[in-house]
Amino acid sequence: MDRECSYESNARLAGFEKDLHLEGYDYNTVLSVFYISYIIFEIPATICCKVIGPGWFLPATTLGFGICSLGTAFVHTRAQACAVRFLLGTFEAGVMPGWYRRAELTFRLGLWMLMAPLSGAFGGLLASGILKLPHFGSLHGWQMIFAIEGILTIGVALITFITLTDRPETACWLTEEQKQLAVDRVKSERLAQSALLDKIDATKLKRGFANPVILSTSFIFFLNNITVLGISFFLPTIIRTIYPGRTTVQQQLLTVPPYIVGAFFVLVIPTLSWRYNHRQLFLAITGPTIIVGYAIFLANLKANVRYAAVFLCASTSFTLGAMCNAQVSANVISDSSRNIAIGTNAMFGYLGGLAATWTYLPKDAPRYPIGNSINLTCAIAWTTVAIGTYFWMKFDNKRREEREAAAREEIAGLSQQEIQDLEWKHPGWRWKA
Repeated sequence: MDRECSYESNARLAGFEKDLHLEGYDYNTVLSVFYISYIIFEIPATICCKVIGPGWFLPATTLGFGICSLGTAFVHTRAQACAVRFLLGTFEAGVMPGWYRRAELTFRLGLWMLMAPLSGAFGGLLASGILKLPHFGSLHGWQMIFAIEGILTIGVALITFITLTDRPETACWLTEEQKQLAVDRVKSERLAQSALLDKIDATKLKRGFANPVILSTSFIFFLNNITVLGISFFLPTIIRTIYPGRTTVQQQLLTVPPYIVGAFFVLVIPTLSWRYNHRQLFLAITGPTIIVGYAIFLANLKANVRYAAVFLCASTSFTLGAMCNAQVSANVISDSSRNIAIGTNAMFGYLGGLAATWTYLPKDAPRYPIGNSINLTCAIAWTTVAIGTYFWMKFDNKRREEREAAAREEIAGLSQQEIQDLEWKHPGWRWKA
């Protein structure tokens, strides 16, 4: 519920904006502060997670953003809300699962990213239920949303301190044979690498960032996050403009079905990607339904038609979180480069999130032509980039095949460490579409 910030938009319907005396672009400012800290700390957080170990780092950061969510229930001014949101972004940076083979990663990440639309759906249901309560201690209305969801997050964090493991070797529920199998499966895909968990290496970090497929995929994720986080932030507001006569609780409930549709596609598309061991073209096929949805939204003013368009907009937009993170993970070799690749992808994504906080402005209500046009353009752009990258990968793989023998002679005199540091420049490497 915390990660996609749907609770913030639900709280807005419940009086958050009014009680904090937010005017004009104040609400957009409160949203954007989160992404500033997220962007600053994303790559450092992924490196810290590698150094400290996910078994401690991830529960600690989850506990931190649970406390921040709870603390939001007690803010009274814009400055206080911005301060808590900044801390929230700091703690939420760097959360990402791992330990799977490339073909399996998309589906596993899909299960993780499934929480995004489910949090939107559950957040709307929970918010509508919470708002029916007279109070929660001394808290009322939107304050109860933040307090209860913060307490739930804190509870999950405390459990993960006990249950989350750093690596397969430390998993107490696996036998020694299973631990070794888990390690061997991952190592089998790491070209020229001798260790599963390598030491942090500046050259590998550089290779993980300056990787054409990583940068291309991260740009796709940037464009997607403008769209998907625009939905997360402003769906309740959009629903209110479509059905202004409904009660707040009814408007909250109307946000749930589009998220359910989004959750369905988060399961289906990564599953198909896993089944066919393909990711790049699946990145491209997510665009058309979103393009049609926003085109309808821009062209029509009928309430029911616009609500139907919301379903198209939400349908495949959530799937790219899993697809992009799986694709950057699949197109690096070492653990160090994988860390920086995931961090880069997430950083680009939340640059998109920062942009998304300013796409739906109060002056554009009720049609929001600028925000919807931006999202339409983003969907067209990422579809084009995904297709272009696919053909480039095919072309470069063919080029590598043709000159592999000569390239292997060129690296014959290098040390083992220098060969490991080649990463995607190794002549035996092939892009994984």
